[in-house]
Amino acid sequence: MSALKQIRHLDYTVLFARDMAAMRTFYGDILGFEINRELGPSWIEYRVGSCLLALTEHGLMFNDEKTPVGALSAQLAFRVPRDQVDACADELTARGVIMELRPADQPWAHRTAFFRDPDGNIVEIYADI
Repeated sequence: MSALKQIRHLDYTVLFARDMAAMRTFYGDILGFEINRELGPSWIEYRVGSCLLALTEHGLMFNDEKTPVGALSAQLAFRVPRDQVDACADELTARGVIMELRPADQPWAHRTAFFRDPDGNIVEIYADI
């Protein structure tokens, strides 16, 4: 049996931030994610349910070129109870977040709302329907 068959859980996701200060504000203050730990100004982890969302700067461990502005690089999807998709979208709009797509029922049996973080990554709030 392959050792890779033992992978059972996505533990954390790392986003390489172009604008670390704006990303910290967005995920910490606007989305209100709880800080799990901070390893200096170039690394912060937020607890999101049983997973971690980490932000880091280019060059801390890997120094690839930054994704160009306007080039989509990641999509994050956060699940909420069905009756909370619209409420989340309303709260985000009130906090100045521009919705890319307002809440809607999708043919793949999700109710979704889409917006972008400061680096242009797509963020989705969704619920199973």
